[in-house]
Amino acid sequence: MDWALTAALVLAVGVLVLRWRRPAWYWLVFGIAFAVVRVLVRYRLVMEACGLTVPPPRWRLALARAAGRPVPGPRPPRILWVRPTRTGLVLRLKTRPGQDAFDFAASSDRLRHSFTMHGVVSREIRSGVVELAMTGYDVLRRVQMPARVLRSERDGLRVPVALRADGSVHYRDYRQVPHALNLGATQSGKSVYQRRLVTELAALDVALVGIDCKEGVELAPLARRFSALADNPDDAAELLDALVARMADTYRIIRREQRISADVPDAEITADIWGLPEYLRPVPVVLLVDEVAELALFTTKEEEKRRDRIVTALVRLAQLGRAAGIYVEVCGQRFGSELGKGITMLRAQLTGRTAHRVNDEASAKMAFGDISPDAVLATIQIPEDRPGTAIAGDSSGGWVRTRTPYTSLRQAVAACNAHAWRTPALPELAQFRPVLPPLKTRKVPAPATESAPVTA
Repeated sequence: MDWALTAALVLAVGVLVLRWRRPAWYWLVFGIAFAVVRVLVRYRLVMEACGLTVPPPRWRLALARAAGRPVPGPRPPRILWVRPTRTGLVLRLKTRPGQDAFDFAASSDRLRHSFTMHGVVSREIRSGVVELAMTGYDVLRRVQMPARVLRSERDGLRVPVALRADGSVHYRDYRQVPHALNLGATQSGKSVYQRRLVTELAALDVALVGIDCKEGVELAPLARRFSALADNPDDAAELLDALVARMADTYRIIRREQRISADVPDAEITADIWGLPEYLRPVPVVLLVDEVAELALFTTKEEEKRRDRIVTALVRLAQLGRAAGIYVEVCGQRFGSELGKGITMLRAQLTGRTAHRVNDEASAKMAFGDISPDAVLATIQIPEDRPGTAIAGDSSGGWVRTRTPYTSLRQAVAACNAHAWRTPALPELAQFRPVLPPLKTRKVPAPATESAPVTA
C-alpha cells in the first residue's frame, strides 16, 4: 500500500513538473484527453451561461404541450467535430438560427475561463459554421518554431518569422503584402524581428538592400548578404535615387515584353516582373530601413532638402515598387505626422503592420489607429518582460498576437555568411556594395550577377 501511494505521489509530482517545464509535452500526453472531456461535459452548461443558446422553436413547444412532456430547454450550437492539435483544440460548431459569428467572438474570453483553456479565438468558416481555436497552454512563453516547415509554405518570398498565439506559424509574404511597417520601443524585440527576417531571406534568391543610420551597427555585421548598404542619410538619399532609377528601368523591360496583340495569349501578358520569362526577370529587392526617423530629422535648410528627397523616394518606392519587384520594410520607434510632410502618405502605403511594445498609446495608434482600435488596445498591453511579442496586422483590420524566436546577432551573421554566394551584384547599386575581406572558409559558388537591364 505504501509502495502504491509513493508511486502515485511520484507520478503526480512528475506530471506537475512536466506541465511546468515542458507544457507542450504535457499537453500531448495528458492535456488533450483532459481538455476534450472537460469541453464535452461542460459544453451545454457553458453555452447557456455565455448566452450562446437559442429558445426552442414554437412547434417543439406546441408538440411538448400536446404530448404532456416537459418543455424543451434552450438549444446550444451543434458540435460538428472536435480536432486536437499540438497546441490545443479546434471546435467547429453549426450555429442556430439567429446567431452570428460576432456572438462567439464577443464571448471568447468567457469561453476561455469556462473551458479552462489558455486562449480562445473565434472565426467564421462559412455561413452558419463557426470555428473555435483553443490553446491549451501559453505557446508564446517559450517560443519554439516547428522543427520542420514545409517547403511548399516557403515558396517565393514567403518566410516564417514568428509564432502566433494559437500555435501556428506567422509568415511574412512579400508578394501578398509587399510593404510593411515595424514599430517598437527600445528593447521591445524590434531588432530581433529584423534579424529573423534577414536570416530567413538570406536563403532565398533575393537582393537585400539596407539603410541603417546608426552607423550600420545593426546591419553592417550582416553585410556579406547585402547587395547595397547605406549607414548615413547622405548615402541613403543616393541609394534611394538609384533604386527609383532601377524601378523605372524595370518598368521599361515589362512594357517592352508585354507585346499586347490579338494573337498573344492572356497568360503571357504581364504587368509585373513575375510574368516575365525567367531569363529576363530582374532579381527582387527587399529594402530594409532601420530607424526611419533618422532619415526625416533635420536642423538646416540643406538637411531639409535632403529629407524631402528621401521621403519622396520612399513614397515612390512604396507606391510603385511592387510590380518592379521592390519591397519596402520600414522599422522605427515612432512613425507619425510629427516627422513632417509625406510621412503619413508613406504610412498609408505600408499594408503590413507589426507593433512591438510601445511606450505610449499614441505610438500604437500610429500603427493601428487607422485600421483596428482593438489592435491598439492589444499593443499597449504587451508586457515588458516578453521582448519579441508583437501585434501583427494589415490594412484589412485583422490582427494576431505573435512572438519572434530569439535570434542572436551571431546566428544572423552565420546565416548571412553561409549564403553570401547568393548575394547578387546589382549594377545600379554597385557603389553601395559593402567592401569586405574574403571569408576564411571553404570555397563557395560565385555570387549571382544580374545582367544590366536593357532599356527600351
